[in-house]
Amino acid sequence: MSARKESEAGSAKNRTTVERTSDRDVVVTRTINGPARIVFDAFTKAELFRRWWVPKSMGMTLLSCELDARVGGNYRLEFDVGGAEPAAFFGTYVEVKPDSRLAWTNDEAGEEGRSVTTVTFEEKGGKTLVVLRERYASKEALDAAGTGAAEAMFETFDQLDELLVELRESSAR
Repeated sequence: MSARKESEAGSAKNRTTVERTSDRDVVVTRTINGPARIVFDAFTKAELFRRWWVPKSMGMTLLSCELDARVGGNYRLEFDVGGAEPAAFFGTYVEVKPDSRLAWTNDEAGEEGRSVTTVTFEEKGGKTLVVLRERYASKEALDAAGTGAAEAMFETFDQLDELLVELRESSAR
């Protein structure tokens, strides 16, 4: 049940992989050029998150970004997707271990389509291995969702690497 895609965008050393590892799981893996503490912050601080999360090529605008990254805290993202109504993504943080692990529910699809995203951060030599696992309620929920969002992570993680370069350059000034 393993379908794997890789991207060589960005540095060849920092390949993003997307793999459907079971009937209910999609796993995205990428090494990011920065320490785990800063990569974790980019996932949990709205002012950083909004600068990299939305793939620029999709033409969407992030209208609002609310992140309360603590166990029991909520998040809500609203996007202008060119329609009359904004698209909203929202859920609850279920695990927050600073600089190492983060998990949240994705509640916008309702009970049958709910998924849980777990992200781990493992620092090695100033770089961070990020493993993002999306676990769906059922095979049908994953089939309905497809892997499009996970595949958008190719570009999204490139943007995260670019953000870390910007942050390094601004702190060096």
